[in-house]
Amino acid sequence: MASSQDSHADRPVNRLAEETSPYLLQHVHNPVDWFPWGPEALEQARELDRPIFLSVGYSACHWCHVMERESFENEKIAELLNRSFLAIKVDREERPDIDQVYMNAVQLLTRRGGWPMSVFMTPDGRPFFGGTYWPPTASMGMPGFSDIVTHVAEAWNTRRDELEQAADELADAVKRVGEVTRGPGSGEPLDTGLLDHVRKQLLAAGDTRHGGFGNAPKFPHPMDVRLLLRCHRRFGDDACLDQARLTLDRMAGGGIYDQLGGGFHRYSTDAVWLAPHFEKMLYDNALLVPAYLEGFAATGCQRYPEIVRETLDWVLREMTSPEGSFYATQDADSEGEEGKFFVWSEQEVKAILVESRGESDAEAFCYCYDVTADGNWENTNILNRPKPHDQAAAALGIDEGELATTLTMCRERLLEVRSGRVAPDRDDKVLVAWNGMMITAMASAARTLEEPRYRQAAEAAARDIWQNIRDDDGRLGHSTKDDQPRFPAFLDDVTCLLDGLCELARDEQGDEFRKSAVELAEQLLARFGDPEAQPPDLPGGFYFTADDSEALIARYKHTSDNATPSGNGMAATALLKLFELTAEDRWRDAAVDCLVLMSSQMAQQPLASGQALLALDDWLDPSTGSSSD
Repeated sequence: MASSQDSHADRPVNRLAEETSPYLLQHVHNPVDWFPWGPEALEQARELDRPIFLSVGYSACHWCHVMERESFENEKIAELLNRSFLAIKVDREERPDIDQVYMNAVQLLTRRGGWPMSVFMTPDGRPFFGGTYWPPTASMGMPGFSDIVTHVAEAWNTRRDELEQAADELADAVKRVGEVTRGPGSGEPLDTGLLDHVRKQLLAAGDTRHGGFGNAPKFPHPMDVRLLLRCHRRFGDDACLDQARLTLDRMAGGGIYDQLGGGFHRYSTDAVWLAPHFEKMLYDNALLVPAYLEGFAATGCQRYPEIVRETLDWVLREMTSPEGSFYATQDADSEGEEGKFFVWSEQEVKAILVESRGESDAEAFCYCYDVTADGNWENTNILNRPKPHDQAAAALGIDEGELATTLTMCRERLLEVRSGRVAPDRDDKVLVAWNGMMITAMASAARTLEEPRYRQAAEAAARDIWQNIRDDDGRLGHSTKDDQPRFPAFLDDVTCLLDGLCELARDEQGDEFRKSAVELAEQLLARFGDPEAQPPDLPGGFYFTADDSEALIARYKHTSDNATPSGNGMAATALLKLFELTAEDRWRDAAVDCLVLMSSQMAQQPLASGQALLALDDWLDPSTGSSSD
């Protein structure tokens, strides 16, 4: 974190000093002799015949900061790493291709994944051992990182042949992870029957008490919430609407939502949406906006457009560059503590509100936002609204409108006070894929809510990216930091920006963006397509990396949603929009090819296929689509 860097400003710097990633720069004063990923590091590992220790994380990651403080700032552990390994540090947001390949390896080894990701590899990049966070010494049932480094180094020196064989086997397994079954009869029919089948699976997976899907930790699943709303509209199934509304309501009232400043934190550590991991990601907020817009169209609930406005206003206020593009993340930690910026004591809240609003308003706020002397999280209070507004007003004996006004004034005062605290660090790199998602969100909200400022923000971001994150040949890049474009575009960058451009092109003033969308779609087909595809029998879809990108141990087609939509699901979505704009059959055909590729997965793993299923719904009947129509 920046505060950590400042406190170590007198220390020597390592090879990360020339990087632009805020995450890599957080490690610039570590005693670990970090290399950034690149030809120099890989060549050095081969020349020294030394195994690689790969550490992957991102700047908003709480446990990444913890492992840095505990292990990478530890002189003894650094000495162990520097003596026996070549250490490489990667920002997963800059290199999602590296993250994807080696996360698959870690999941194959441990059946779990997460960040920080820690991988031990042969000098040529084949993984043989890995995990996520490890404490510096053994604790809480976990082995200590110092012991792991020592034992892996010893095994490399005494049993290298065994590790090389394990690396061969794991590399082969990693390659197989990305294989998609193709061939005649391998898929499911692309019809309403598939959506009906998925509807039943989504309802079975839903938490009917607290909303969402599954147990803790609980992620928002915005594509799946939208799919429930689409199934309600298509099939008239009220259970789908009830589950979607329950999820939207509980998230909006929970601690996962910043009740003062707007915007959603990354996920909830519990099943009731109370205690989040406090980092805010641009993509989560971009993806939740369409969910609340479609929820508004389905229910008329006036709280949903309020959530959209508060979320987008947070983006405009805190996450927008002077050029108009959007920053990546806001950290979970401030002053070395997770969530410190966002939590309150009852004494603090009452002192502020009694002085500015009076005792009765302070009591009403504490009642509505679950503020108590004991606290609801680690002896402090995460603001949340466990009671519906009408019930709270009745319990307090206050008119609903009067209570709403009171709470608004109280929130504004607390937000003013909070703005004087030490804020979490912000990762101010610009990621094209996440910007594309936010452009779509802003343009959709502008149309649905008749808010021109969101349209203006979407246009400014699109123009900044189109003008400044392309090379001299017009090829799109992946990211930029301090006006320095970094890395070629990945599939997500192309498809998410294409979707945003198409959303902007749907309005009368959108001809500029329509032309850009066609140019970008040409790049998609030319650089990411499968030359061996023979649709419909051998559907192709798109690879995650371009045909001339750096070769890793595996090259994947991105078909599964994670926190963000799959590249092929987004390709289908965006190409169908482009077909509507241009009436050129090739865009529709390419979109359908993606859907055919993913048809079996859609039927068998609907919770990993939400974006593709939304595209299928669009293809079957565009009238069931987004509320922004």
